[in-house]
Amino acid sequence: NNYICHFSVFSRELLEGTELFRSGFDGSQDHDMILRLTSNAKCIVHVPKLMYYWRSHKGSVASDISAKPYAIAAAKGAVADHLTRCGFKNFEIKSTRAFETIFEIKYEILKEDKISILIPNKDHLDDLRRCIQSIQERSTYDNYEIIIIENNSSEQQTFDYYKTLEGNDRIKVVTYEGDFNYSKINNYGAKFAAGEYLLLLNNDTQVITMNWMENMLMYAQRPDVGAVGAKLYYGDLTIQHAGIVIGLGAHRTAGHTHYKINHDNLGYMGRLCYAQNVSAVTGACLMVRKSLYEELGGLDESFKVALNDVDFCLRLREQGYLNVFTPFAELYHYESASRGSDIEDAAKAQRYNEEAEHFRTKWKEVIDRGDPYYNPNFSLNYSDYSLKTPDEIELNNEK
Repeated sequence: NNYICHFSVFSRELLEGTELFRSGFDGSQDHDMILRLTSNAKCIVHVPKLMYYWRSHKGSVASDISAKPYAIAAAKGAVADHLTRCGFKNFEIKSTRAFETIFEIKYEILKEDKISILIPNKDHLDDLRRCIQSIQERSTYDNYEIIIIENNSSEQQTFDYYKTLEGNDRIKVVTYEGDFNYSKINNYGAKFAAGEYLLLLNNDTQVITMNWMENMLMYAQRPDVGAVGAKLYYGDLTIQHAGIVIGLGAHRTAGHTHYKINHDNLGYMGRLCYAQNVSAVTGACLMVRKSLYEELGGLDESFKVALNDVDFCLRLREQGYLNVFTPFAELYHYESASRGSDIEDAAKAQRYNEEAEHFRTKWKEVIDRGDPYYNPNFSLNYSDYSLKTPDEIELNNEK
């Protein structure tokens, strides 16, 4: 996606010796040029101010892509040329439903390594059974194992179900006997993982996209990528997760973008339709290399329930890794079905407030600096990319 377009400034040093507008890329010359220049740039800076209005007229792509249909092929060619220069092979580029020149790229799975799926569980058998059945019945990736991390279940039917799984070589049940601590439970389960990749997965999820693991692995296998997250829906097909913005929400910790928007919505600037870098993704469905998980010490166990996933992603970013949200791995997430709501329970609300304060203290500089994937002109009160209200602007100016 060429989101830089026309209004850009480059140093003379960078421009010298570079062929600017190459023949063969008519209609997407700027896209091709920007890809080549930014590949060589030492630093790229975005000025987050409204400084330019893009004029639209008949005969321009801004008005209608059909005005220059050759621009689509040229843009694909520019992206393909860029990926080849970066060392990628056997990739596929196709237009998304957002716009013909916003592309989905299918990268080659370099090695079909084992993926260890970690599922914490306490009772709620119907949720767990539905989750596991969906993995078994709707996954085209074959090299995986499921590790159920049992934690303080009390219902006999849960243990009866565990017994039915004993003959399945793909599934094992391990027991964590401490009080509920999402971070400790996953860190414990990771010790039993035989896979090269870990996939943290909530027991109240259900697979939709059959090649969901491939679509996450194609990014997780890259040496510059840390965590990869999926597109998650509530049961009513509204968005539960499509990437996380730091500082968003009432607690000013982190919040989900496009929250509760209908599943077929394109999102702001089509962002629900293409893979993109984000500051963080939810741990409800998160893939990461096991070696990288261990290198960072797993999830921070001081975050018992909330924000451990965001903290983990920010630590990955501190180490120079990219976190990726892909809309091409889709699952249902019947959120909090297994634990209940943190807001409606007073004790849980207090615990969340304490963890939120801990997060704000630990990541104060990051929060104050603002999310690099979110414009400072957007509201931190709403998840739909609304502009800041006058009250927010006034409050921000007073700081």
